[in-house]
Amino acid sequence: MAKRAARPKEERIHRSSGNVFTDLGFPPEEAAHLLIRSDLLIQIERLLKERGLTQAKAAKLLGVSQPRVSDLVRGRIELFSIDTLVDMLARLGVSVTLRTRRSRRVA
Repeated sequence: MAKRAARPKEERIHRSSGNVFTDLGFPPEEAAHLLIRSDLLIQIERLLKERGLTQAKAAKLLGVSQPRVSDLVRGRIELFSIDTLVDMLARLGVSVTLRTRRSRRVA
């Protein structure tokens, strides 16, 4: 008996909310924190790469251990607070500006 080819699943395209973490189902407050931390982490990683720093040299500059830099470049976002990431950017000579706006959802 010949096997039938599997039918492809119907794919649906959903409009993004503008926050990938919200789209993945995280609660709104957690999604907002994750988005901020991911943006900060990406900037740090970009700066380290631009400067050609080894993890050991980056660790010294950032005032952390080399394994901590490894966590950073591997995107272990859950291990870093917003404060820690802002401090790291300051050590790299970058200031962070925070903008606020009203959300669409009001309690």
